[in-house]
Amino acid sequence: HNRENSPHASQVWGGANEIGPQLGAPGELEAVRMQAQANPILVCRSLPELMAIDTVEVELIPEKKGLFLKHVEYEVSSQRFKSSVYRRYNDFVVFHEVLLQRFPYRMVPTLPPKRMLRVDREFIESRRRALKRFANLVARHPFFSEDELLQVFLSFSGSDVQNKIRESFRGVGDEFMTCEIATTAKDLLPPDIQAQFGASRELIRNIYNSFHKLRDRAERMASRSADNATDLLLFGKELSTLGSDTTPVPSWASVTSNTWGLLRQALRGLSVEFALLADKSAQQGKREEEEVVEKLSIFLDLLQSYKDLCERHEKGVLHEHQRALQKYTSMKRQMMSVTVQSKEPLSVEQLESRIVQQENAILNMELRNYFSMYCLHQETQLIHIYLHITSHVLTAFIDSQIQGHREMCEVWNDLKPKLGCLLPNGTPSPPVSPRPGAWHNPSTFFPQ
Repeated sequence: HNRENSPHASQVWGGANEIGPQLGAPGELEAVRMQAQANPILVCRSLPELMAIDTVEVELIPEKKGLFLKHVEYEVSSQRFKSSVYRRYNDFVVFHEVLLQRFPYRMVPTLPPKRMLRVDREFIESRRRALKRFANLVARHPFFSEDELLQVFLSFSGSDVQNKIRESFRGVGDEFMTCEIATTAKDLLPPDIQAQFGASRELIRNIYNSFHKLRDRAERMASRSADNATDLLLFGKELSTLGSDTTPVPSWASVTSNTWGLLRQALRGLSVEFALLADKSAQQGKREEEEVVEKLSIFLDLLQSYKDLCERHEKGVLHEHQRALQKYTSMKRQMMSVTVQSKEPLSVEQLESRIVQQENAILNMELRNYFSMYCLHQETQLIHIYLHITSHVLTAFIDSQIQGHREMCEVWNDLKPKLGCLLPNGTPSPPVSPRPGAWHNPSTFFPQ
């Protein structure tokens, strides 16, 4: 192929206002798969297909020394490899380092920080969730998932996985060295790849900013549900405390009625419903933490890895290529000067040899630069495939809200009849807010 004869690639990138593959309907996906047979630059996976590659669980191993961060261990299990292994945080670090060396032109998710100023259960749990997101993003990546490195990390049960990883992949080379089409990637790219890269990067930056705000709000809502659960539980306990009060009632206070006795009897039974309300609210908070916040977080982790990849591309291979070109230009000028001034053929031959070496280096860097763009092209498609997670998040959020409100409404309705004994002779309770028109006559709610 050459770039002029590569319509499929330009179809994927589209224009500035339509970036990324549109992999919605099954028929469209099948059509793209057919095109991919002619152009390997296309990533022909749907989100459900990526999710089905593997599911990795990362659980904290319960043990006494688990309170100290340096001794925290995790049980990492993979459905795909039918494996369950023990890993420490530093094992993840070595795996991440080698993964980045093997795939410098791909979206390698970042790891959570090793430690913070305050190490507590909340931090340890937060880091466990982040490691789980990292493991699943890597395990479900269409290219990482085919590499032996992943299998070693998820299934090697020996005593030193760090050494196993380093020794097994020492001198293997990065993806450019091992990919069959690395040297022909240039021919698979659309002609306006640089412009499309800039537009895509801007779009994904905007998506990241919006999803970051969505995640923050979802976290606040889930946290409020948890706080609401605590308040409801304490509210019910205070009612129960009132109902259980055995302080004697002065005889002159209950001459005409036994209000306090009736009140205590009613309040004693209300704490059960408030405990149930608290439980429903806590369940809703946990549900939204797992189904909404975590899904938003995993997509944010992916978006962040794309931003990191773009920076690596610009500061790495692109910058090195430009620097090599500058060095080459300087050497050519030096060659011209020596040819004119020097009478020693040896110095001319040495310069010619160095120039040939530099030309080879530039050619290699050019090929790497095009391969980097090729990988960026594919990683951009992957971002757009993951965009479908939005519908999963919104569905989970709406379902959780419906379920939570329905369940709590049922408990509130069960609770209301228990207040009947508090209303003497069926007297209706006073209105919570003034009746229509009452604001025009303040005396109706401020009696003289």
